[in-house]
Amino acid sequence: MRRGSIVQLVLLGLLIGGAVTAIALLIPWLPSSASEERDRIDFVFWFATGICIFVFTVVATLSVYALVKFRAPPGDDRDGPPTHGHTRLEIVWTAIPALLVTSIAIVSGIVLTENGNAGKDPLRVQVVAQQFAWLFTYQNGAAKGVTSPVLYLPLDQKVKLEILSKDVIHAFWVPEFGQKQDAVPGAVNPLVITPNQAGTYPVICTELCGLGHSLMRSQSVVMQPAAFEKWARSHKGAGAAGGGTSSSGESVFTAQGCSSCHTLTAAGAKGTVGPDLDKLSQLAQKAGTPLDEFVRESIVNPDAYIEPGYPRGVMPPTFASLPKAQLDALVAYLVESAKASR
Repeated sequence: MRRGSIVQLVLLGLLIGGAVTAIALLIPWLPSSASEERDRIDFVFWFATGICIFVFTVVATLSVYALVKFRAPPGDDRDGPPTHGHTRLEIVWTAIPALLVTSIAIVSGIVLTENGNAGKDPLRVQVVAQQFAWLFTYQNGAAKGVTSPVLYLPLDQKVKLEILSKDVIHAFWVPEFGQKQDAVPGAVNPLVITPNQAGTYPVICTELCGLGHSLMRSQSVVMQPAAFEKWARSHKGAGAAGGGTSSSGESVFTAQGCSSCHTLTAAGAKGTVGPDLDKLSQLAQKAGTPLDEFVRESIVNPDAYIEPGYPRGVMPPTFASLPKAQLDALVAYLVESAKASR
């Protein structure tokens, strides 16, 4: 091959490779990272992307060069000269892709193993998914026994989430943490997270789980260890809004994710999947049932009365298993709010 042709190929390769690299680097394809596991995943992503850019640049450069350099003139319908295969070249272009794919597999395997390693004493948090809310109960550490609708995590500490579901299949995902895990009824699926950036990040359900699926969101708050311990101490025994034994009606309403589906002015809830709870008095009159009984029955047996315009079977029956103190508090809170909104 002539020196001029080599120079042309090199310049064309630099042009194509530079353009593709600029597209890869200048466009923010991924959300920001907030965990060590996500950093490793990003490394695999960019490692594979770099290999793809290299392969694409070589193929595109040779294709464009051949298209321009060896283009047949108009009217030339002759066949090209017969060419015998090049054994050495065929070995090279088979071996190199095999090595590249193998390297991706090795790097991915290492990262997968590292991301699943929770260490000797991680902070353990039980994650319970139900239509259409998340509940986080701390199993050890300073926050042991605390239950919260928001996931609070200390910075730079390994956390093992133990994810399960009360009803249908859900999926836990915080984009900044970089990993997803299914919440399956009857199974506990682990997920390891090591937060390394303080901040507030969305918790999203990524498995279609019913009409309220798009509203099944919460937050993960990553804070300094001292701030986390202070939060844990302040919520020990403080109830479902931050602890596990509350009988506060508003706390139960918030912790059970009722705001995902219902509107209730007193709680600042604006959900539209289910009936407007500010109109409970009117709904009870339509059902011909005293307000207290109507509210309780609607919680423990949600299909007992269906408001016209709303489908049957959307609200799960799992709220019937609430502890009596919490159920009583929730009923009293809803009744009081309904009377106040008349």
